[in-house]
Amino acid sequence: MSSGNAITAAVSRIGQRRQVVIPKRVFDELHLRAGDFVEVSAKGGRLEIRPKRLVDMDDDTLNAREAALVQRGEAEIKAGNSRSWRAVKDELGV
Repeated sequence: MSSGNAITAAVSRIGQRRQVVIPKRVFDELHLRAGDFVEVSAKGGRLEIRPKRLVDMDDDTLNAREAALVQRGEAEIKAGNSRSWRAVKDELGV
């Protein structure tokens, strides 16, 4: 396993149906689970695979950071520190 900015690397083979197996040590390093989503892109002649979290718009569950942002926003509104969306759009020229 790696620590800090060290790179965890391994060799994998592309299968007949263009499938790639993520080696266990890389899979574990990224804390991936079966069924997780990844973004696959080509950049500078390299293949990049990045873990992605998809959000279900019907799911109203927030993570700790999101919940803190909502609480801070609600406190600012209660304190009168808010502007209407129309005012923001006018300021932006939208």
